[in-house]
This record gives sequence, C-alpha cells and structure tokens, in this order.
Amino acid sequence: MERVTRGKIPGRTAPILPSADQPSNSRPRNSESSPGQHSTGQRTAGGRATGRARAGAPATPQALPSRAAPRAVPGVASLALHRLLREPLQAGRVIAVLPDVIYLDFGEYGGEPQVIALTAPGVICLPNAITLKLSGQDGPAPPAGAQEPARPAGREDRTAGREDRTAGREDRTAGREDRTAGREDGAWVGNGRVLACGMDVQVRRWWDPSPVVGPLSRGRLEHGVASLARVYSANEYRPGLDGHDAPTALAARCAAGDLASAVEIAESLVGLGPGLTPSGDSMISGLLLAGGTKAVWLADWLGAAVTCYAAQRTTALAATLLHCAARGQAAEEVSAVLRAFAGQKPVEPAARRLLTAGRAAGAELAWGLIAGCGAALALSVP
Repeated sequence: MERVTRGKIPGRTAPILPSADQPSNSRPRNSESSPGQHSTGQRTAGGRATGRARAGAPATPQALPSRAAPRAVPGVASLALHRLLREPLQAGRVIAVLPDVIYLDFGEYGGEPQVIALTAPGVICLPNAITLKLSGQDGPAPPAGAQEPARPAGREDRTAGREDRTAGREDRTAGREDRTAGREDGAWVGNGRVLACGMDVQVRRWWDPSPVVGPLSRGRLEHGVASLARVYSANEYRPGLDGHDAPTALAARCAAGDLASAVEIAESLVGLGPGLTPSGDSMISGLLLAGGTKAVWLADWLGAAVTCYAAQRTTALAATLLHCAARGQAAEEVSAVLRAFAGQKPVEPAARRLLTAGRAAGAELAWGLIAGCGAALALSVP
C-alpha cells in the first residue's frame, strides 16, 4: 500500500477568489513579498502584539497600506474569530491561496494558533471561516479537488512518521504550508476587517459555530448515526487514512472507554496525512464534536491531549481546527448534522451536504462523528 505522508500539498489550479495576481481595479497594488517563513511574533501577557514585526510578515501598518487599492468585500464571520477581529490591526501572512479559500496565519493569540479561512460561497464553512459575499457570485461550484487534495491511503511507516514529529519544525512547515509562488503574503486583521490578496474584507454579520443540540435520546441518536453511516458508505470521497489501522483502533478504544489507549492513538494521528488539514486531524475533530452528544468526559480528555502540542505537531490550520473542536466549535455543515440528530431537521440531507461541501475532509469529519457517537452509545446507560 502507498505510504501515508505528512503535509505534502499537490499543485493547485487557478483560484476563484481574488488574489494579488488578480487585481480588482487598475490602481497599482502592493507587490512586496516575503519568503515563506514560519512567523514567531512576540506578544505581551495580555495577548496584544508588541509592535515588533514577525519573521516573514510585513510590519503592522498605522493605517491602510497607501499603495494598495483593496476591493471592499462584505463577509460573515464565525464568532470564534470575534476576539481576534476586535483587536487593533495586526500583521499576519498568507499561507495558501486555493481556488475557493484563502488561509491567513496570524501566529498565536492567548496560546492558541490563529488561522482565518476566507471562503467563497458554497464550500464547507469551517469554524474559523469568514464567508465572502462576492459580487456576481451566488455560490460558484468549487472545482474538483478545490477544498482538499486527494489523499493516498495506506499504512504509514511508523518509525519514519515518529521521526517526522521530532524533525525541524521549519522544514515540516515549509512543506505543508506551500504557497503559490509570486503571490503577496502580507495580511492584516483587526478593527472588524481583514486585508489580504487585494481585498478589504469587512465583517457585516456573525454566525455561531457552537451548535445548540440539547438532550438526545438513545433512540434518536441511534437513528441519526445509522442515517449518517448510510450516506457515508455511499459517498465517493473517502478519508485519506481509509484502510489505516489507527482510526479503527481509536474508534474501538473510545467505545470500550479505554481512555489511556484512546489518548495514545489519538496523539499518533495528530498531523498524520498530507495537506494543510491532515486526515488524522479532521477525523479527531469529528470525534471531539460528537463527544458533546453523551460522552463529554471522553471528548474533554482527548481534546486536552491532542491540542497540548498541536502547534508543534501539525499545520497551523489543523491546530486551529483542533482547538475549535475541543471547544465544541464546528463547521456549519457539521453543526447541521448534529442538529439533525436532535430531530431539528432530516439527517440524510444534512449528511449529504457535509460530504458534498467538504469532499475528503467532509468524509473524515463524518467518520469522526460516527466513531464518536458510536462510543457515546456504547458508554451510555440504556
């Protein structure tokens, strides 16, 4: 079987979203760029930037960059980003420009990685997303493979995988957070806006990534999981670790209530798989979000374990999503599935939407939901 790699990103097609190579008007744009280094900015104890420029990122401007003529774009932001967006303007960097999403890294805030996803309408709405209201676009159909690259299945060489974790962080990050060459990598966030890739994204509304599910009866949860499993089985996209031993073992240990073994396996999955959001991280995120249904204690322990050193063991984007999942903050499509479990809407349409919008990542989140809810059922009192 093919070896599962950590963090390799295949080539990408031209993006739908505006970028530094796609100016929205004729005025000159800021053409400065900086090498793709991982930033290490300093902050005060209160969490604010010290004003010192981070490596690989432009200095925080006192006002909007004078040479740029960014196009104003309204956006709908996740409440998970509220604190970061309400701070004064601070510098970050672009880590990826894909056909339907742009990822921006603003280092750490309060000890947690902070990555923002600027997404076009119609794609999976992550808990750290700002959905852009692009003029003339009512929700373009994403190109094939736009959200996540196809991921090879197979068994990882465990010895090489463990060595990867202790290798130099700069080398691993450079491989994972590969950007399209020649694009501006400057970005700013604060005062209710995001400046990046020729856009001035102004937050007009907010959405809540924490689903309100309420108490779930055993019968309703069983019905919901069975419906999700049917849609998942018929889906064309499969998890990048499909056929790998570790996810199956994790599901079994969670269902048995074996916390020590579950934590050990979950930690081995952090950062496992290619791409900006490795497969193992997406699966764990789904499992943590399902834990809120009944097995809260299990999800709490697993969440603490996988987020402890996430910033050193996986990509900045994946680490951000793991922290969100540990707090119960989910992609909008995952929240819809959980609300369907509670009887607020039909399950199968919500499940199909998750798998269609998320592609491989949607399949991995669905796997995690099935595994987590299966454990909740196994551990609950009839």
